[in-house]
Amino acid sequence: MTEFSYQLYSSRNFGPWAATYAMLAKAGYTMVEGFGGVYEDAGATKAALDAAGLTMPSGHFFPAGAFEDGLEDSLATAKALGMKRVFCPAPEDDLRDNGTSEDWKALAHRLEAAAPKLRDAGLDFGWHNHHWEFMPLPDGSIAMEILLQEAPSIDWEMDVAWVVKGGGDPLAWMERYADRITTAHIKDIAADGECEDEDGWADVGHGTMDWAGLTTALRKTRCDLFIMEHDNPSDHARFAERSIASTNTY
Repeated sequence: MTEFSYQLYSSRNFGPWAATYAMLAKAGYTMVEGFGGVYEDAGATKAALDAAGLTMPSGHFFPAGAFEDGLEDSLATAKALGMKRVFCPAPEDDLRDNGTSEDWKALAHRLEAAAPKLRDAGLDFGWHNHHWEFMPLPDGSIAMEILLQEAPSIDWEMDVAWVVKGGGDPLAWMERYADRITTAHIKDIAADGECEDEDGWADVGHGTMDWAGLTTALRKTRCDLFIMEHDNPSDHARFAERSIASTNTY
């Protein structure tokens, strides 16, 4: 049975963090994925995770400058928390809706330049997608293709639901880039008209995504880390518990 990690961004609107960690451990999680909201005192976060019996093998650092001028601080945080892989989770605001193919190429080259520095520090490094990367740019190109082609050294943390939201076919992307996908976000899209107070996201196994089939396909890639996420749950304990309960056969 797969052990699932949990993206702590899902619990950003709840707290305190120590209580969240205890809740996750009780629900059956053994790992969490970090984000900026838990990095301010990395030592205290590590102690709280240890107390709950959780590890943090991966984390998000934003923006791309966190791997440039901010690299020293990012490395110190990752080391303090025991991370093995780190991801840039989104482009800067100006690329999200108005970026051109040249803008995305420039970002890819920045990521490619950062990759050997992360490797030298003992960390795997990659990109985490949203929907923007799959929506055609003004010249018809696809930003995700640009990133993976122009930054051949980076890995991909595939947020499968965002691929769908962007109009992509996740199975086709998994097949094409099987050698680049090391990590995946597991989250669900609610049926039309449902979960509107949660931005249209659902607990895993309670939405429209075929997660049994998708995880089978993911296991044919390099993916070995599955991370539960909900972008805006009204009750994070409900989300955590129902989601992991639904994945026993995945």
